[in-house]
Amino acid sequence: MIKTIGHSTHPIERFVDLLKKGGVGLLVDVRSTPFSRRHPQFGKERLARSLEAAGIAYAWEGMALGGKDGGKGANYTEAAARPAFHDALARVIARSTETTVCLMCAEKEPLDCHRTVLVSRRLAERGAAIEHLLADGGTRPHTAVEDALLAKNGGGADLFEDRAQLLARAYDARERAMKGGSA
Repeated sequence: MIKTIGHSTHPIERFVDLLKKGGVGLLVDVRSTPFSRRHPQFGKERLARSLEAAGIAYAWEGMALGGKDGGKGANYTEAAARPAFHDALARVIARSTETTVCLMCAEKEPLDCHRTVLVSRRLAERGAAIEHLLADGGTRPHTAVEDALLAKNGGGADLFEDRAQLLARAYDARERAMKGGSA
């Protein structure tokens, strides 16, 4: 199983508790820059130590799965086409056969984050089961997140496009909105 979570503004104890309740065995950090000035408990080294003390493994995949492209101007479709991205997805999927993997970024809401709009989207296209861990302790299946995305983008019914085409358009619109463009 693959899950996702945003560290948001949680105290580290609450964050670790959410992971434990979710049955997470490995946290995969997908932040391009694995630190937070405002929330230093989520810096790469401190976070790894806190997770280790709780019996949760840590891996950083932000170079391949991060949402920032280092100023190259790439969109998420271009980023997802890179061999390093494909290789990292394969590693995540392989690890998920051994333990519950959870992708982590900073944003609280799944649809406000590249962990969903870039990474989970491509994992779902490969048939991976994904569940989002929410700040209130609840969970949401990825299909429900996609349904919400479709609703935000004008609904999911169309005589000429199937769900995959509608989702592709909705994901592209969400990416533009997240990056400050028009939705």
